[in-house]
Amino acid sequence: MSALALNPQQIAEYHREGFVIARKMFTTEEANLILRTAETDEAMQKSAYIRSDTTGSQTRMTVWSDPGDDIFGMFSRSERIVDSMESLIGDEVYHYNSKLNAKEPFEGGAWEWHQDYGYWYNNGCLFPMMASCLMALDPCTVENGCLQVLRRSHLVGRVDHVQSGKQVSADPARVEHLVKQLETVQCVMEPGDVIFFHCNMLHTSARNDSPKRRWVLISCYNAKSNDPVIKHHHPQYNPLKKVPDSAILEVGMRPSAANKKFLDKPYNPLEYVAK
Repeated sequence: MSALALNPQQIAEYHREGFVIARKMFTTEEANLILRTAETDEAMQKSAYIRSDTTGSQTRMTVWSDPGDDIFGMFSRSERIVDSMESLIGDEVYHYNSKLNAKEPFEGGAWEWHQDYGYWYNNGCLFPMMASCLMALDPCTVENGCLQVLRRSHLVGRVDHVQSGKQVSADPARVEHLVKQLETVQCVMEPGDVIFFHCNMLHTSARNDSPKRRWVLISCYNAKSNDPVIKHHHPQYNPLKKVPDSAILEVGMRPSAANKKFLDKPYNPLEYVAK
């Protein structure tokens, strides 16, 4: 078990609240290495696509399933992340997908309230034995559209998701009631901070109306025992090879390989029907 993984108190907080923020889980040097690589990685930039919100504001995303041997894979495969995920989910985990989410100054779009499992259920993942972690690469503030979570909303179970403009969101009528009863938490974070959140955690983010950009790196994990029953754009169980926590600094600014496969277009989670 990595000495940098979540401790028992943080794991208990996650199960109670649906999320936990691990401050300074990665050093400023590690976060900056990943950020500088993302800024200069041509393959990643060419594979980016745009997601628009209901006002037309846009967020740039790059999504991939194979963690790979680049610096982004060193994050997703690092012992501190994988050990934490296995403690939270209670099973061996594998990498489900990762994404770079970029909100540019004055134009980065909002995300409607949603649950990740609201999407992944339709991919054939039968149980909510899944979780995500998000690391801040830039300071994430209220002004530039930081992640917001609805505290303890993971306890409501899966909420039906519907088409909402160009996005797929949790049923607005149900969300309207939940936001009145539960606390909305603005997840203000510094580079290197990591938030872990349950796949049924309702979350959202506002558009970026500030002069500061907001880039984040997100990795998502599924339990080995929760192998999807539908073939789709993310992988079935594939053993994940952990790397030492030192790997990010050892690899340095290694960009994605030329043969790394990125999701080539936005997908609609409602196109898959669980059977």
